[in-house]
Amino acid sequence: MNKTKSSKLKSAVELKTLYRSLQKQREAKGLRLLIPNATCSIARGSQGLIRKFEDELKKKRLSRKVEIKATGCRGFCQIEPVVQVEPLGVLYQRVKEEDVPEIVGETLLNGKVIQRLLYPAAKGRQVRSESKIPFYRPQNRYVSENCGEIDPNDIQDYIAAGGYQALAKALKMKPEHIISEVEKAGLRGRGGGGFPTARKWRSCRAANGKPKYVIVNADEGDPGAYMDRGLLEGDPHRVLEGLIIGAYAVGAHEGYIYIRREYPFAVQNIENAITQARRLGMLGRNIFGSKFSFNVRIAIGGSAFVCGESTALMASIEGRRGEPRAKYVHTVEKGLYNRPSNLNNVETWANVPLIIN
Repeated sequence: MNKTKSSKLKSAVELKTLYRSLQKQREAKGLRLLIPNATCSIARGSQGLIRKFEDELKKKRLSRKVEIKATGCRGFCQIEPVVQVEPLGVLYQRVKEEDVPEIVGETLLNGKVIQRLLYPAAKGRQVRSESKIPFYRPQNRYVSENCGEIDPNDIQDYIAAGGYQALAKALKMKPEHIISEVEKAGLRGRGGGGFPTARKWRSCRAANGKPKYVIVNADEGDPGAYMDRGLLEGDPHRVLEGLIIGAYAVGAHEGYIYIRREYPFAVQNIENAITQARRLGMLGRNIFGSKFSFNVRIAIGGSAFVCGESTALMASIEGRRGEPRAKYVHTVEKGLYNRPSNLNNVETWANVPLIIN
């Protein structure tokens, strides 16, 4: 996609116009190489692979004809680095830098599929498309549908995939209507507690005291867990969009994303997302020409496992020791800075745009 324009979108109509323009650009483009560039793929050499493709395309004078898109993780970390060739629908796995000239020469120039780089399925067969790989076949991807498909550091890529349409729609709805839709969807906390999200939102909206806060809990401290990291690395704008909608629903104008220090690429991507969203008018004053204003900050955690607990997390944001407190007073009534606060997990927030759409 083109670099983000600096002019702010002042209405849902302008967003729709940009969406249609980006759709036409996407359809007009030729071949695309989707190369995951998240923590798992970087550890397996994806950054060097991307540079090698850039050099090879330049050498073959194909830079303008073939787009390289550094994406989030596609979910099957075991076979990284992978290269998805679109619109051919070919997925190459365990790709090495020395494979690049062959991919460019055979697949990009001649349309031939390189059998040895395909995923080996049962009975010695190779499968060329992701949908035929046994790992992916039973999956229905909703929240993670953009991961591996869009550039997480390009807001226009997210808009071209339908991003921020839910926010534009939500700002025309009454806050209680939004909460009712979340309730009908049956969304619960995805961090493990499973508390009904709409009940928490409704309680926070009804609580006395201002300002109110909304918070993303991205302090994923469980050993081996990376669900939150994967979403923030691969589709940060979806989380941000859900947060803005939730803020409007509960009546908050300030928010925090609390994320642990061990997730440098997730921090980088969500920082970029916030900057780009503010530049285009999804954050700040009078979003999409409405009366709603909202800003969000990032708080970096010190990697204390206990700060995944809501009250300890809020204490950490305040600059105090991250210690849990008794829950006889709920955080929706007195949370961050002793004000009404609504905290949800990364995946919970990421579900919100799907529900509104």
